Amino acid sequence: MKTTATPQNSYQKCLDKIYKLGRFGIKLELDTILNILKLLNNPQKNYRLIHVAGTNGKGSTATYIASILRKAGFKTGLYTSPHLVKFNERIAIDGEQISNEQVVDAYQAVHSVDIGKRKATFFEIATAMGFYHFSKKNVDWAVIETGMGGRFDATNVIKPQVSVITNLSIEHTDYLGHTIKALAREKGGIIKQNTPVITGVSQPSGLCVIKQIAKEKSSDLFVYKKEFSARKNPGRNRYTYKGLDNRFHHLIKPLPGEHQKENLSLALAACELIFRTSEKPDSRYHLNETLVKEGLALAEWPGRLEHVMEKPLVILDGAHNLQAARVLGKYLSSTLKDRKLTLVIGILDDKPYEKMLEMLVPCAQNIIITKAKIDRSLEPSVLKRAAQRFTQNPVTIIEDVKEAVTYAIDTSKDEDAVCIAGSLYVAGEAKEKLDNDLDH
Repeated sequence: MKTTATPQNSYQKCLDKIYKLGRFGIKLELDTILNILKLLNNPQKNYRLIHVAGTNGKGSTATYIASILRKAGFKTGLYTSPHLVKFNERIAIDGEQISNEQVVDAYQAVHSVDIGKRKATFFEIATAMGFYHFSKKNVDWAVIETGMGGRFDATNVIKPQVSVITNLSIEHTDYLGHTIKALAREKGGIIKQNTPVITGVSQPSGLCVIKQIAKEKSSDLFVYKKEFSARKNPGRNRYTYKGLDNRFHHLIKPLPGEHQKENLSLALAACELIFRTSEKPDSRYHLNETLVKEGLALAEWPGRLEHVMEKPLVILDGAHNLQAARVLGKYLSSTLKDRKLTLVIGILDDKPYEKMLEMLVPCAQNIIITKAKIDRSLEPSVLKRAAQRFTQNPVTIIEDVKEAVTYAIDTSKDEDAVCIAGSLYVAGEAKEKLDNDLDH
């Protein structure tokens, strides 16, 4: 007897096909996705766009921008990567993730036109699905976060109203180069002709490259701490933003960590340009302090200093590269200095794991080494040997992430803290376990 596939079954089959594309790796060219989009009638041209690149802070910056646009009354798409638990996280409209049925629809549409000489990679398919879904749902704006790079990133087929480059630290050296200068050239590849650019790049060599690209493209460049900035109000957990056209007071950062001050500033500067350059009268294009505060209150960005439990305090943070580990280490050693801390950590094999461990291990009284299911995960025995160089405290191996998290929580008192970090894949597996626990 012939069986009919259920919607969930169909969704799972689509995901299986998408994930298998990962084995084709990364291809540094744009012809394949351009051909797919052309056959889909270029859905990415049917709405206005903001493009966000950089090393860290891309996702939270993009989320802030999307939240403010949404609060202003615009139907707003948000495309981010990677996901933590579910593929659907990558594509959202007005804070609502794409449904399973819509994933199937978008995949089938994109897959049917993937007929070029080279089949599309995982990220190319996912990106095209995002563009297609946003067009089908008639969004007004879409905020697009790059994947790994910039110049040859699959998202770099768009003509945005504003480009944002958050910051730079060495990563993905096989593809992006071994120097800040080389990295800036790749990330700066998102800068388009006559399109304003917002940046938090601070290294002189990197900023010099960004300035040169902006000049060649006749694009106005606005630099954090020069043209705009934010400062913490004395004695209060509130911030004042001094921007291109506006000054906003008593802002609350929706996400924890002092580094979010920079991401918040970049997002607000981008919004100033978006609202400044509206082409026709529209009451929605009115940026004011109330709109900013209410928009920021909508912002959520899971897996980045995310507090998921209070007793004990459990924090999830991907901290998947050296700069992110440095930021997390600063947070743990200051904000959590009075709590006994258990660190659950797993790192991928293409990361500077020894330097990352040096930033994080000294903050904890207990260290549990774990391993995400992805095949790029470093062996726990390697991490344990390295971790023991930075602490006299116990270092334990529990390979399964969910078992490691359970053990960390069970052996902690209510007043203690647990931090799960080192990889977005580790954070994702942990979040799935904790979310399931809360559901039950």
